[in-house]
Amino acid sequence: MQTQKITDKIVSWLKSYAENAGAKGYVIGISGGVDSGVVSTLCAMTGLKLLAIEMPIRQKEDQINRAQEHIRFLESKFPNVQGMTVNLNEPFEALYSTFKVDEAHFPDQKLAFANTRARLRMLTLYYYGQINGLLVCGTGNKVEDFGIGFYTKYGDGGVDVSPIADLYKTEVYELARSLDLPESIQNAIPTDGLWDAERTDEQQIGATYPELEKIQKEWGTKTEADYSGRDLEVFRIFSKMNRAAQHKIQPIPVFDIPEEWRS
Repeated sequence: MQTQKITDKIVSWLKSYAENAGAKGYVIGISGGVDSGVVSTLCAMTGLKLLAIEMPIRQKEDQINRAQEHIRFLESKFPNVQGMTVNLNEPFEALYSTFKVDEAHFPDQKLAFANTRARLRMLTLYYYGQINGLLVCGTGNKVEDFGIGFYTKYGDGGVDVSPIADLYKTEVYELARSLDLPESIQNAIPTDGLWDAERTDEQQIGATYPELEKIQKEWGTKTEADYSGRDLEVFRIFSKMNRAAQHKIQPIPVFDIPEEWRS
């Protein structure tokens, strides 16, 4: 992969987009993962204002440590970066108490609360973005956004721009190495950080990103009959998640009113 060329093009694209939109720069959530690590660095390289916000909600200590380390890394390298922490534990606990229902009758309650964390962070980014004249920058990669829909609708999927959505996860790791990000970020095990118990992406999905990328690159050119063994297992995982995520992947459907009905 031509990492330097891709880096330069994304940085130029981000800068032009913000300037054309009349924005002062970007705001981004810092999770301690490789996606937010790469995207925040690319935003910082534009020279425009970057507000890097850590937003812990019942967060594990290692995730907090990585997020804070990366913010310090950004601030030490780029004078246009401002880091801050917005602790969302209290507002989340208030929502938890307000929304909580009998889990026996609502088995999807835990998933709904996991998504609520992501949506609370989205609300926070847009608040700080608006008062500072900044755009919200997304961190989703190609597998998550257009393969299996592994993100929260109107949560981490609620953004103004998405600079790495055409990069596979393994390519994001390549960029992290070329950008010389902190080792903790480069080696971070992918996790969405939305659950009280530690759950990696692989544990939730049932497949690794390289396995999923293989299927996505062949998607539409091969069928289930072309696979066997582990590849067949991953194909079925990818296919099931892709079908279920079409309401995220496709544009919001609009009911078209025939013109003759308007008269």
